[in-house]
Amino acid sequence: MSDALHLPQSIGNLPEFEQGWVWLAGAGPGDPGLLTLHALNGLRQADVVVYDALVDKSILEWVKPGALVDYAGKRGGKPSPKQRDITLKLIDYAKAGKRVLRLKGGDPFVFGRGGEEALGLVGAGVPFRIIPGITAGIGGMAYAGIPATHRDTNQAVTFLTGHDQTGLTPDAINWEGIAKGSPVIVMYMAMKHLDTIAGKLIAGGRSVDEPVGIVCNASLNGQRVLETTLGTCAKDAAAADLEPPAIVCVGEVVRLRAGLDWLGAMSGKVLMSDPLNLHETAGSAVRSG
Repeated sequence: MSDALHLPQSIGNLPEFEQGWVWLAGAGPGDPGLLTLHALNGLRQADVVVYDALVDKSILEWVKPGALVDYAGKRGGKPSPKQRDITLKLIDYAKAGKRVLRLKGGDPFVFGRGGEEALGLVGAGVPFRIIPGITAGIGGMAYAGIPATHRDTNQAVTFLTGHDQTGLTPDAINWEGIAKGSPVIVMYMAMKHLDTIAGKLIAGGRSVDEPVGIVCNASLNGQRVLETTLGTCAKDAAAADLEPPAIVCVGEVVRLRAGLDWLGAMSGKVLMSDPLNLHETAGSAVRSG
């Protein structure tokens, strides 16, 4: 790791991390290259880095020498710190005059509880900065060759969580309304209840044959992608031994992966120029590079 961060003069005037502040930063879906310059700047100045389970460990190599690195990850079904305790820890570090970087996977405001932590800081009188990150529901799918939107398939997309605070399938979600109204559905933390969720969407009017894409370990070297259908996705995921963290996408955009799997193309996969079969040259193939 180089001690110096060499930036062009035009973007070298990044903010100074002041003592007693907390920066709530998104680390992106996994690939360290998707970290923002603001987050990297925070890593190089922070006295304390409090990081989540989904933050790739290689990102921590950019922490400045001597900084305290504090793990506060939460994983479903495993002993995890309480959210209140994490927030209190941030407050205590800041009140002690530390520069505190709270590093969260994806984006801190997209199913990341960043809003809860920020409001806790407000209540304690601790100043903070929000540093957005690339959320897995967009960046992770892009690494799988699945766009969140495409003008030939959808003009809307819904992001939802597959479990609520109790760990169960959220009852507050209008599953029938989403099934009827959202052409593309992107689900976080849905693997545990995938069979139930698929059943609710089918009951709401979605076809059992609708394409589903499941992306595990998105943007990392161990990324796995399963293309399946709504009627069989839970069974197929179990058969493939897929485990969280994963993003589940329901909708016609999944079929675009046949033409947009850029990582596969780098390994020799032949891409389809018209995966939706919309034009006269439907099905024509092109090789990347």
